Amino acid sequence: MSEWKEYKAKEFCQNVTDGTHDSPKPQEFGHYLITSKHLKDNIIDFSSANYISEEDYNKVTTRSAVDQYDILFSMIGTIGNVVQVKMEYIDFAVKNMGIFKFGRDKDKSTWLYYWLKTPQVKEYIHQRLAGSTQAYLTLNSLREFPILYPEPDIANKIISILSSLDDKIELNRRINENLEAQAQALFKSWFVDFEPFRDGEFVESELGMIPKGWRVGRLYEIASINPTRSIKKGDKATYLDMKNMPTSGPFPLLCETKEYTGGMRFQNQDTLMARITPCLENGKVAYVNFLEEKEIAFGSTEYIVMTTKDGFLPELLYFLCRDEYFKGYATKNMNGSSGRQRVSGETIGNYKIPLPPKSLLEPIAPYFKSVMDTIRNNGFESRRLATLRDTLLPRLMSGELKVNEL
Repeated sequence: MSEWKEYKAKEFCQNVTDGTHDSPKPQEFGHYLITSKHLKDNIIDFSSANYISEEDYNKVTTRSAVDQYDILFSMIGTIGNVVQVKMEYIDFAVKNMGIFKFGRDKDKSTWLYYWLKTPQVKEYIHQRLAGSTQAYLTLNSLREFPILYPEPDIANKIISILSSLDDKIELNRRINENLEAQAQALFKSWFVDFEPFRDGEFVESELGMIPKGWRVGRLYEIASINPTRSIKKGDKATYLDMKNMPTSGPFPLLCETKEYTGGMRFQNQDTLMARITPCLENGKVAYVNFLEEKEIAFGSTEYIVMTTKDGFLPELLYFLCRDEYFKGYATKNMNGSSGRQRVSGETIGNYKIPLPPKSLLEPIAPYFKSVMDTIRNNGFESRRLATLRDTLLPRLMSGELKVNEL
């Protein structure tokens, strides 16, 4: 460790600052305003971010502009989410988060990105939390962050090892995102726009014009809503927590094993959908193909479980739940007090859909199954890579494991 030195963040970085503390008025169009809640696993989630005006954007960025390879750090509420800004063109402003600035020095930025994930930093954060009603970390605490840093060649070797794992995880994520987008487009083409049938005859229905031979039905005709599944109380089973339900993609972030004490039960080829606000609006949906054969798992009582019947393609229920029309129907039909609104399984079952003859589904069935299988396999691989990365990271970043020993 003689070649390792300790720095404070204010010495290691070009500058350590934070985003605006003002609350610019949301606009219909403009520049994104990113807050701590939009920082997720080295990704900025723009989907729920507000727009702000050009005037407010210029005001914020004059004080705290973000540049390529800066590190964004959530410092209030959920503390410690980290994003390395890799994009060259920045079109967003930030609020209530730390900014570690590097003058576009990619190597030092990447080192800090991984350093902020070490146990040493987590302990430092824990010891310096402030706030009684909502925890936060002060800007001064960010500036005083202790950072261990070796000789640049050693640092670059460590970065190369960890980055190679993260690069493959990111590649899997992009492949899965692209596959799902293609499958969703095919679903919309067939079941919303009826594009493959444009040359045929159409008939009037309560849902508008549909291909001749199709009919309008309700979801419960092709799907069982909250079907019976059996797990004995006290038995250990796979458990999917609501926090690990994906908001994009069908593969859950994480599952665990715990004793069954109650909750919704499901098995492979089921689709799960959150029924409570804000999880429903955020798009928490999963397709179950990650369990062992005949395995029964369980999760939150706030799930609606759907499984197909009568030979309908099971994967299509997932893509239906991702469809904006369906999501709008579910959201519009929520009931209950503000902040605790839910949609019922009965309401979901009554959703009206155009139903084709079963024979028409045969050509597309292998495609949808192949997409879901590939997404599942990539998801499992990424989990294994993340486990390897998380095992190596604290040992490499502390110097306990020498890079030449790998």
